[in-house]
Amino acid sequence: MATRTRILSLVFAMMMSFTVLSGYCSAKIYKVGDSEGWTAKDDVYYAWAERDYKEFHVGDSLVFEYDHNINDVTQVSGGLEYEFCDLSSPRAVYNTGHDIVTLTEPGFHYFITSNQEQCVLGQKLEVLVVQDPPSPVPPTPSKILPVGETYKVGDSEGWKVYDSDFYNKWSEEKQFYVGDSLIFEYANEVNDVYEISGDLEFMTCDPTSPVAVHKTGRDLVRLTELGVHYFITSNSGSCEAGLKLRVMVGPQQKAVTLS
Repeated sequence: MATRTRILSLVFAMMMSFTVLSGYCSAKIYKVGDSEGWTAKDDVYYAWAERDYKEFHVGDSLVFEYDHNINDVTQVSGGLEYEFCDLSSPRAVYNTGHDIVTLTEPGFHYFITSNQEQCVLGQKLEVLVVQDPPSPVPPTPSKILPVGETYKVGDSEGWKVYDSDFYNKWSEEKQFYVGDSLIFEYANEVNDVYEISGDLEFMTCDPTSPVAVHKTGRDLVRLTELGVHYFITSNSGSCEAGLKLRVMVGPQQKAVTLS
């Protein structure tokens, strides 16, 4: 009996060890820039993040390799600091030449070099980190949780100057709820997406105090809060010609009850 108990205990311990190791193995490690490493290259890091449809999850790690005598990795807190290479208030600074950064939180993470000239040339990286869902629990027969919809802004027209009332009509034909997402597609050489805070900024096409800035050419914006959300382009001429969007976001739809 004692022998059987020891065997069962050993099997249980092995199963627990395998579970822990499996959790670690599920995380991925990405070498930023692959063979290029972390260096000044025009638009290479946007293309690297998009290549092979990379999807970054909480627990994944980024490896930055570079010459630490002339370079570093500065993590900044927002899209504005990222766009304008502003390193005045960094979240973290790495300068070993072989930095491993573990992505511990969902959301956008922004990395630049403190070398202003190289940052302007394109040595910066933006990654969107998603949270893995918890272990699936079979839903009860009486309830199914809602799933957010994804809308491509402007449908086939995308995000561009088309008609002064086009995006107003596009939005009014739809009902948006918390959990839905918007995709803005456009030529990022001549366009962008600024999320702004109020109706006055929307009406006057004022981009001076944005809530968020998106410039990738294919921006995914999740609608996480109730109320009115405003989006414009920072190009004043295009904005005044109608390139702006206002959406009303309602509460998350109630769960569907099955009979």
